[in-house]
Amino acid sequence: MKSSFKSKLIQWASLCILFGLSGASIAQSPIDTERAGGIVEALADTQPQSFSDFLEAVSALPASANTDYVALLESFRQGESVSELQRNDLYRLLGLYARVKYADDALQTLREFVAIPTFNVESLVQHENPEFHRFAEKLQSLADEFNLDFRNVGDRIYEISLGEEVGERIGVHAHADVVPVNPDLWVLEDGTKLDPFVVTQIGNRLYGRGTQDDKNGIVVSMYAMRVVQDENLPLLRHFKLLVDTREETGGDAMPYYFERNPIPDYNIALDGSYPVIIAEKGYGTVMASFPFRTASGEGAQIVELTGGLATNQIPASASVWFTTPRAEQLVARLNQEGALFATANGSNFAINANQDGARVRLDVLGVSAHSSEPSSGVNPVSRMFAFINVLAQQGLVQSNHFTDAALYASENWGMDYLGTQLQIAYSDSFMGPMTAAQTFVSIDDDTLRTAVNLRLPIGREPQDLVSELESTLSEWASARDVQVSFNISASDPMYRNPEGAWVNALLDIAVENLGIPREFGSSAGGTSIHDLPNGVQFGLALATEKYTGHNANEFKTIDQFLLDLQIVTEMFARLGGMPAL
Repeated sequence: MKSSFKSKLIQWASLCILFGLSGASIAQSPIDTERAGGIVEALADTQPQSFSDFLEAVSALPASANTDYVALLESFRQGESVSELQRNDLYRLLGLYARVKYADDALQTLREFVAIPTFNVESLVQHENPEFHRFAEKLQSLADEFNLDFRNVGDRIYEISLGEEVGERIGVHAHADVVPVNPDLWVLEDGTKLDPFVVTQIGNRLYGRGTQDDKNGIVVSMYAMRVVQDENLPLLRHFKLLVDTREETGGDAMPYYFERNPIPDYNIALDGSYPVIIAEKGYGTVMASFPFRTASGEGAQIVELTGGLATNQIPASASVWFTTPRAEQLVARLNQEGALFATANGSNFAINANQDGARVRLDVLGVSAHSSEPSSGVNPVSRMFAFINVLAQQGLVQSNHFTDAALYASENWGMDYLGTQLQIAYSDSFMGPMTAAQTFVSIDDDTLRTAVNLRLPIGREPQDLVSELESTLSEWASARDVQVSFNISASDPMYRNPEGAWVNALLDIAVENLGIPREFGSSAGGTSIHDLPNGVQFGLALATEKYTGHNANEFKTIDQFLLDLQIVTEMFARLGGMPAL
């Protein structure tokens, strides 16, 4: 980011904070959350054959004050004079219609999509993965059924089109890939075991990998496009639903697509939080690689460990395996030291050791979280490394590459997630602090790799931070005589000026449907719109609730899923019909 541009962003951010980031409201629909809820409750058990049927039923409700919505719809379709408020009423009602008519169908489609395990397999090129091919076939079949145009672009991006090729192009972004799972961690507090790739309904919750991040976004978009298409509403521009296959790992599918296709004029990611997110932190990784070395010294030997499966995922647990001729004594000592360590460091995690065949297994139990929100979890990876380092200092384990990694993690990153030990901490008043979460752990043939995931607000040049980390960590390795190599990267944050009728319309849609404050937001999570023009996040999570994507026991509530269907349908219709964006 150029320094002059950065200065403008900071100046603009200050003004946004001063004025509350509230945006300029445009004509609002009088159908607020209370009235919308009443309509859904009154008509939930009906089976409207068309939007006109639904409007006829709405017109008959006492709260409609004898409004003839059917006549209003016909006037709108015929191009007759209809006020902005009347149009917005129709768009709001169209969202309610989609929810009433397609709730069960959409939920079933979500179950079918979640059942396809579309995660990264290290030994397999993603666009050659048969599970993604299976997903593409399922998506194409749905598009054909909905009379929507489908294109599979290089097995990397699945494109579904709505509307004639006229006016501006609006890209709606969602992704089919999900983060990997450790099935052993998918257990509820009452002991119920879950299959991550089978949607399990318990109460209002739908558990399953991708229910929150991000197959729900694909499903609600498909049904929203179906409704807009079927009802032949006037569209002044066209939409491309762009389903990414590499959003979670690599991020190279979208560039592949844009090398061969036009970049949309406006870009909306259904992969964040409501109401409208105009800023995303930059993404960074500090990957440390430790070559295997022969163990030396006294004590038990660490022979294996596991942690996060992806750099953007804080797991619920991390595990270490030891070999020793005195297993019972080691288990007792590890449990004793583990209890003391947990008590001394917050008592919000647990350390348990037991015999595992011929080895001793130690589990560090934390709370899973998305790596963009480390404050919402308790990181077992950082605590595992810190505890190993304590054991090494006490002479209970032999020195090898595992203890090298623990020494590195403990002395440089510690157990916080703000980079305070390396003195790189900084914060922005709107975007929040830089975070540094220890996440990924991997063992290859002869190398142990572990990663720290960085999320950078404005306030520092990313390349300056990279250079500082390279210098500091190299000096540390030399001083400690530790064999380690570093691969460090960091990208610019995104910061957008929320001008224009389109982005304020999005804000109104979210605020009026959800009853939340009317203000723009910032996110630590990056999406595919990060470097695209006129790009914002628009749902599909609530910023006031913990984000369950990337977590064990990921879930989406049924109520929120149906609200998403309602909101996204209104979004397509309203943005498509606005006289100007």
